[in-house]
Amino acid sequence: MNVEEYRDYCISKKGVTESFPFDEVTLVFKVMGKMFALCGLENVPLRVNLKCDPERAIELREEHEGIIEGWHMRKKHWNTVYLDQISKELTLELIDHSYNLVVSKLTKKVKAELEGL
Repeated sequence: MNVEEYRDYCISKKGVTESFPFDEVTLVFKVMGKMFALCGLENVPLRVNLKCDPERAIELREEHEGIIEGWHMRKKHWNTVYLDQISKELTLELIDHSYNLVVSKLTKKVKAELEGL
């Protein structure tokens, strides 16, 4: 998966915005204002940070060389994923997992707003 495919998939999800809140090269995706994915556009090879359930995060790190503790993130809840080392299908699954995890933690009011979009 390349950066364009990654971006297109993230931004296609309901309630998602993209921005550069940290600097001009770190692309951040948020659902209803809560971050679920980010990547440094200058990183070669391309790696992205995705939120993950803590138990699943450990399993993924043990199973895949291309998944490590979140770089510059809270390592319990974030993984860094090297997109050239895992399948596109797994990448899409992990983006979905990150998005759904963040949505599950939204307040009832914000979830209702998301449903209304």
